[in-house]
Amino acid sequence: MSNPVLNDNFYSQERVLDSAPMTISGTINKILVLLACVFVGAIYNWSLLLTGHIDQVSVLAVVGVFVALIAAVIVIITREKTAKYLSPVYALAEGLFLGGVSAYLNETWRGIAIQAIAGTFIVLLIMLSLYRSNLIRFTEKFNAILMTSLLSVMAIYLIQFIASFFGRGIPAIFESGIIGIAFSIIIIGIAAMSLIQDFWFIEEGAKNLMPKDMEWYAAFGIMLTLVWLYLEILKLLAKLNSRE
Repeated sequence: MSNPVLNDNFYSQERVLDSAPMTISGTINKILVLLACVFVGAIYNWSLLLTGHIDQVSVLAVVGVFVALIAAVIVIITREKTAKYLSPVYALAEGLFLGGVSAYLNETWRGIAIQAIAGTFIVLLIMLSLYRSNLIRFTEKFNAILMTSLLSVMAIYLIQFIASFFGRGIPAIFESGIIGIAFSIIIIGIAAMSLIQDFWFIEEGAKNLMPKDMEWYAAFGIMLTLVWLYLEILKLLAKLNSRE
């Protein structure tokens, strides 16, 4: 499966249900809790910038991204065993990072953060509508294409990261030219397609009567996708604004 968090490995394992099962409504509630944590962290860090505490904003953004990374790795390794406890930590820390980045960009281009938030939720609603209406279905072929796309994106970002240590980088795609804008649109499309897999996992988890704690794990997985989608939309808007 393409998503390291939401995949079908769970459905091939025998389980003994000793508590209430996972439900779609329960998972939605967990997603809302994590979204609230993200907004709390983001608003707090953004408020520091507005009150002139610029150094604190940078520190909290850096701390936030490292805490979020550590929490995410632990949840991915331990799965639903720690998701209940670490998912809110991940969301709050990610909010500190996103709040810092968004606040700085918003100082340069007013309204860019609100536009990115709106764009993220519009994409989410569109993909959910397409999934619920069966216009896009999660199949083995869909999964193969998605995995290939994600691996390609990971390879590009890894090459760019390594090249940056030598003062180099992949030309054009990370700049504000036509190629860079087209690249951002493609990445946003891949992130949007990843939501289809997330929806499928939640639906299958409920059908297969997965343990209740899996709701937190599924919510954590979809938050990873939404954060990625938001950042990519934010990058695209920054590129478009820098051309004006």
